This record gives sequence, structure tokens and C-alpha cells, in this order.
Amino acid sequence: MSDCIVIIPTYNEKENIENIIRAVLGLDIAFDILVVDDGSPDGTASIVRALTGEFPDRLFIQERKGKLGLGTAYIHGFKWVLERKYQYVFEMDADFSHNPNDLSRLYETCKKENYDVSIGSRYCAGVNVVNWPMGRVLMSYFASMYVRLITGLNIKDTTAGFVCYKRKVLETMDLDKIRFKGYAFQIEMKYTAYVLGFKIKEVSVVFVNRQEGVSKMNTGIFGEAFFGVINLRWRKISGKIHPKRYALTYEK
Repeated sequence: MSDCIVIIPTYNEKENIENIIRAVLGLDIAFDILVVDDGSPDGTASIVRALTGEFPDRLFIQERKGKLGLGTAYIHGFKWVLERKYQYVFEMDADFSHNPNDLSRLYETCKKENYDVSIGSRYCAGVNVVNWPMGRVLMSYFASMYVRLITGLNIKDTTAGFVCYKRKVLETMDLDKIRFKGYAFQIEMKYTAYVLGFKIKEVSVVFVNRQEGVSKMNTGIFGEAFFGVINLRWRKISGKIHPKRYALTYEK
């Protein structure tokens, strides 16, 4: 078993899922994959199940009934992973907006540089986004500025969904108290890690808009993020963000 696992949440990703799985499993560093599928009606889960026969010890799937949200998919995945001995846990999209080759850079930042969280950042070295409409680029960029203003979080890409967590970060968080489902989920995870005192580093990556399939973005996700940030700041002030008790740690 590898010490690294990539969690890929899916909903209607039949055009991308086999290619992204083969790309990740073909890397020089051994990464296992957990797909968390939210009842995709297009047959995404069937494609993954067929591939598990080819990669029986490296590819896993958890199927949920219905579209329950990005945040709950990752929380489900985190809990599954923490029942096993993985030490480095990655978030990654299925649509190739995140380059699989950058997984090794996130891994080395945590493994060799001893950071607790590494973030594949679109904005820590300029604006590295390809094929996004300008309005969406500006909305995303200024959303991160807003988060930094309200929370004091010194991360330029607060909504990034390309992340590596050391195991101890997820064990320390009370995952049952992570509340948000969309953009705000990514902000909440980073802010919680920051409040709990973990070391975080951004790694510059190029984000490429999906070529296949349909984006899952909507205006409700941005609304959740806008008001969620204020809630996060209040939770910190009121002392409601604290480590989970009785965490169990697997040693290598």
C-alpha cells in the first residue's frame, strides 16, 4: 500500500474519469485513488468499478446516493482514508483542471519540506488560469482577497481544490463540524488548519479549465462562500474551532 491517496469526487465525469485515473496511477510516485461518486446517472461509477479489476490494490470507490455536495464527499473520503494507514491525503478534481504531474510537488512540499498542508495555488505567482472567462477569474481572485480580509488567512488561493494534507491534520480536525459544501468547504478546511496551528505552503500551479464534461459551479456556491467566511471568523472568535479529542494516529 502506498502512503499517499488521492480523493477524487465525481458527479457525471464519464468523459474524464478513466483518463485521470490512468494518469495518476501512471506517475513515478505511487498514489492510490479513492473515487467518491455521488450517484452519477451517466455511468461514472460503472467505469471506475470496471477499472478496479485492473488496479485492485490501488483504486477504490465509494458510491453515495444522490448529489450531496463536494464538501460532504470529501468528508466521507477523509473518514474512509483515516480508517487506513495513509499518511498523505490529496484533494483533486476529475476534469484535468489540476495537472496530475503536480501531485509530486505537493507531496514533496509536505514530505521533504515538512509542511502540514500544501496547496496547488492559482494565485501565489500571478494569475495562472487557462481558458476561464475573465469574469470567473476575477470573481475567484477577489473572493480569495475577501477571505483574507475577513479572516486574516495569509493564503492567496483560499478556494483551491488541489491540496495535500498530512494525516495528522485530518485527525486533529473535528470533521463532523466542517459545515460547508461548495467553495466555502475549501475555505473552511484551510482556515481550520490555520487556526489549529498547522504549517501551510502554497505551490504555484497552472489551472486549466475543463475540456470535457460540464462544470458544477453555480451562484449558490458563491453565496455560501460569502456568508460562510463571516461565520468562520465568528467561530474562531467564539472559540468554536478546536482540535478533536481522542484522535488515533497510525505510525508508519
